[in-house]
Amino acid sequence: MFVGHFALGFAAKKATPKTSLATLFVAAQLADILWPFFLAFGIEQVAIVPDKTAVTPLDFVSYPYSHSLLMLVIWGALFGGLYFARTKNSRSAWIIAALVVSHWVLDWLTHLPDMPLWPGGPKYGLAMWKSLPLTLVVELTMFAVGIAIYARSTRAKDRQGTWGFWILILILLAAYLGSSFSGAPPSVKALWITAMLGTLITLVLAWWADRHRSAAALTQ
Repeated sequence: MFVGHFALGFAAKKATPKTSLATLFVAAQLADILWPFFLAFGIEQVAIVPDKTAVTPLDFVSYPYSHSLLMLVIWGALFGGLYFARTKNSRSAWIIAALVVSHWVLDWLTHLPDMPLWPGGPKYGLAMWKSLPLTLVVELTMFAVGIAIYARSTRAKDRQGTWGFWILILILLAAYLGSSFSGAPPSVKALWITAMLGTLITLVLAWWADRHRSAAALTQ
């Protein structure tokens, strides 16, 4: 799953309005932020297999440290704990930890049975990626709902808050549709480099756009 993760990040802004959207995106996407670094250092492995599924040509050979349920619980506890140490806001820290773990749940819906419960443990997946139309409907619906919740929970402080928000949405949509229809990447190296750069651009834009918006109604 791709924009479905960002959908949860957008939606979480309503529950923790003082938390930067970039931080919420990091939490929801932490597994995919760690993954390219683990690929680059040879800690995890992926293979490019054209037509592996209707949605992605990637065969996730091994990613126990970035994507297993146990490790995401640990990563979530660490990230939530760091956030609590910095802000003393336990409610937001729990939300951030839950976002980290949510990555496994959403990937379990879409992936083939390659999502491990723990490193070396059994793997599961409901394989929604076998159907491109079903995947698009589910993810884009989630994305639309998440955006709507964020839009109702915040308001632009200036024009940058308006245009930055829409630019962020268009970039995420372009990246999602591009990855769904552009075919296989030329190499694993190109894959992890692109993933790192894409993450950096997305997080900077999310931070910038959200900085120019304010909570419509504080609930904290």
